[in-house]
Amino acid sequence: EPSAQKKYERRWGGRGMRYPASEKAEIIHLVEQSHLPAKRTLDKLGIPRATFYRWYDRYREGGVEALADHRSRPDRVWNRIPDDVRGQIIDLALELPELSPRELAVRFT
Repeated sequence: EPSAQKKYERRWGGRGMRYPASEKAEIIHLVEQSHLPAKRTLDKLGIPRATFYRWYDRYREGGVEALADHRSRPDRVWNRIPDDVRGQIIDLALELPELSPRELAVRFT
C-alpha cells in the first residue's frame, strides 16, 4: 500500500502540516494519474490547491529536489545584537558589575 494512501487514511492535509519532498512528489503523481479533476482529488486529500500548484511549479522547474523545504533566511535573526555592540555591552557590564541589566541598558544608551 503506498504511503500516500496510508497517510490519507490518517487524515492527510492537516492545516500547517509539513511534507517531505518525497511525499509532495507522491501527491503530484496521484493528482496527475487520477481520473478525477485536480480540484476534487486535492479536496479528497485535504491539500489546498494553492499549495499544490506551488509545489507543482517547483517540481516542473527543478524536479523532486526543488520540493525540499528551504528556510527563507537561515542565517539572519531579526533581533540579533551586532558583535561590536555586544562587545561594548559586555565591557561595560564587566566595568560596572554592581549595575542591574536595566541600569546597564540605560547607561549604554
